[in-house]
Amino acid sequence: MRLIGKRGSLAFIITTVLLISLFSSCSQQQRIKVVNFPENRPFVYSNQINILDTLPKDEKKRLITELQNYWEDSLQVRIVQKYIGLKNILSNPPVFDSSNIPRSMTFMTAYLNSQGYFYSGLKDSVSYDTFKTQLRANVFMNITVGKNISIDSVSYDFSDSTLRALVLANTSESLLKKGKAYTKQVISDELDRLTNLFRQNGYYNFNRDDLMAVVDTLDTKLLPLTLDPFKQAEIIAQADKRRKENPTWDINLTHRPIFDSSKLLQFSMGHIYYYPETGIADIPDSVIRRKDFKTDSFRAGIMKYNKGLFRFRPLREHTYLSRGDKYNEANYYKTINRLGQLGAWQQADAVLRIRDKDTLDMHILLVPAIKQTVAAELEGSRNSGDVITGNTLGISTNLSYTNRNRWRQAVQQQTVLRTGVELNLLSQGNNPLLQTFLLSGSHTYVLPRILTPFGNWRSLRNLENKKTLFTLNSSYIDRKNFYNVTSFTASIGYEWRKPVKNGDHLWLYKPLNIELYGIKRLAGLDSLIKNNPFLQASFNEGNIVSQSLSFIRTTTSPKNRNKSHYLRIGIEEAGGLFGLLPGLQNNIYRYIKTETEYRQRILYPKSELAYRAFAGFGYNYGSDPTIGRTLPFFKQFIVGGPYSMRAWGLRQLGLGSSVFSDTVNSSYRDRFGDMQLETNIEYRFQLASLGSFKIGSAVFADIGNIWNLKKNAQDPDSRFSFGNLGKDLAIGIGTGLRFDFSYFLIRFDVAYRVKDPARSTNGGWMSIKDFVWSEQRTPTLKVNNAALQFGIGLPF
Repeated sequence: MRLIGKRGSLAFIITTVLLISLFSSCSQQQRIKVVNFPENRPFVYSNQINILDTLPKDEKKRLITELQNYWEDSLQVRIVQKYIGLKNILSNPPVFDSSNIPRSMTFMTAYLNSQGYFYSGLKDSVSYDTFKTQLRANVFMNITVGKNISIDSVSYDFSDSTLRALVLANTSESLLKKGKAYTKQVISDELDRLTNLFRQNGYYNFNRDDLMAVVDTLDTKLLPLTLDPFKQAEIIAQADKRRKENPTWDINLTHRPIFDSSKLLQFSMGHIYYYPETGIADIPDSVIRRKDFKTDSFRAGIMKYNKGLFRFRPLREHTYLSRGDKYNEANYYKTINRLGQLGAWQQADAVLRIRDKDTLDMHILLVPAIKQTVAAELEGSRNSGDVITGNTLGISTNLSYTNRNRWRQAVQQQTVLRTGVELNLLSQGNNPLLQTFLLSGSHTYVLPRILTPFGNWRSLRNLENKKTLFTLNSSYIDRKNFYNVTSFTASIGYEWRKPVKNGDHLWLYKPLNIELYGIKRLAGLDSLIKNNPFLQASFNEGNIVSQSLSFIRTTTSPKNRNKSHYLRIGIEEAGGLFGLLPGLQNNIYRYIKTETEYRQRILYPKSELAYRAFAGFGYNYGSDPTIGRTLPFFKQFIVGGPYSMRAWGLRQLGLGSSVFSDTVNSSYRDRFGDMQLETNIEYRFQLASLGSFKIGSAVFADIGNIWNLKKNAQDPDSRFSFGNLGKDLAIGIGTGLRFDFSYFLIRFDVAYRVKDPARSTNGGWMSIKDFVWSEQRTPTLKVNNAALQFGIGLPF
């Protein structure tokens, strides 16, 4: 472990990782080794598709990527990656046979037709290279795709009046619009939409095969007849010109001839039966036919059981179909999925039975999960930033008890005991090996409904994944030589989810959150505050009575299914009302704190580009000098470590461009701020794979810092100012290795400080000419410019 702090060893690690990433990013063709190739005969060494038209960049890339899958099998080039991306093997390449090219052209033309390109042209070419005893054939396909067909008009023709009225009432949701590009996929999606529309309005027996789309490609201007052959030729020529310049088609959606009258019947829901104690090996038909169950009948349904392990309420509250309602397939699946997500059951399924011609009885079969479990977990995190205090290893052990069906109401109960330490691996001088000790316990109840003090609100029925959370937590933190913190927190919260088009909305509201803290200052902290009185308020004792609201939106781009978006907005307000009470004015903090985070991921075949932006602000609007002018340190922002600003150790960056902490005390350099700005970009790529085990790498850049919002006369550089933003921002770049075991990922990242606001030379920027791995900032403080981070999971 001590080797990490050595300049030569750290340089070796960084150089090794950089070389692996460099080799991996080289042209694949330069690293191909061909084995078992046919002697004295040309073999397929490479294939390439070129689209000659001027198309939008994304559309051209999409077409080329998809067309690669339509080479005839004997023209495919299958390369296997070996040795962590340093070598690629082309084994047993097929003999090149030009007769296979027309088949590839047929496949590619069919694909282009499915995408609305009906006037494409394909031309092949082949080049031969000789390498030692190899005769390599390189196959090229040059394609002119032509103009994409667009939709001219859309019509719906349904003989049944109820179906027709239903379709016309929902035409605004149609995926087919005049002027939109024609593809077979959009036609298929529109047929799926109509099928779902019908099955959500009672048409249980209607299915996708009952619908069809009729595409009219005829140019109506060709219909009038003329006896003048020259005029007819002119009309044909004009039609051909229009077809090439702006080809359009008319689309009519209708149903096939229907011989089964039940397809046009609207079904209503009948009885709903629940079997909450179904065995994992039970056959549904046998369960439904059994006569030995105990039966409880309710207005909302009938529960059949033997042991009485469950009450009826959670079943009723998470069923989205009611007796007498029209059958709705979306609510049918929502019911099954939601009951299966409660945690009390490991499997949920349902069977529908037709009764009395147009009535559906629903039988819900639920297999109970193991009620009680005990689990132990070991966690670790590693970060190295500064030689003196930043090289730490965190180890924690969690012991958890879970009850998935407390009070027979499908209430989830969890109790967690956690103990952990943070070790200073390069302990020297007055810095102990054991830097931080943590002991905590938490107890949580998750109720599968929104618990309100004023009865049930009808509007709550429209919410999904409804939960009420009661949480108790207590912890003890011993930061050796500096402080001991004892805390107790209690909160009540509501969580609900609402699906949206191409995504999901998650809300979490805590109307009441109480946090009680006791801080015991030790000699090291007293000495630090003596040199920096501004820290006095941050380590004062104070309690918190707050409420908070969080919103998370996750979506997938409708135009690119490989692009996902994540947005999180949170706000916490403390002491706004309770802080006015005379007995609490000097004991609780009054502040408002907001956080906004945005992430984006773009997936490619063997790589991805990830981006993150974060902004956090906390403002203490209280005027009490005892509580102080900043947020309490346990609510402030920190940066550095394996998940944030990876060129710095945990809590070792900031505030702004201040070096005050370095000059007053070099043994305690933890930084906390009232404001944080950070952005990260990371390009991740695969190096090698073996089954489900994958080895990957990444190159990344981190930009950000933390600040205080209020002025500190002793440390003016710690306050945020737009004028100093360029000076205060820190920049780190790096690379790393990721070992993905499917169920968890281990990550090693190496990062270098390209711009360090605390660096006094060159405006904080690194010097290429005078490159150094470490700097002597003060006579007692030596700082590494590089850091090695160990983390579990991706950084964001």
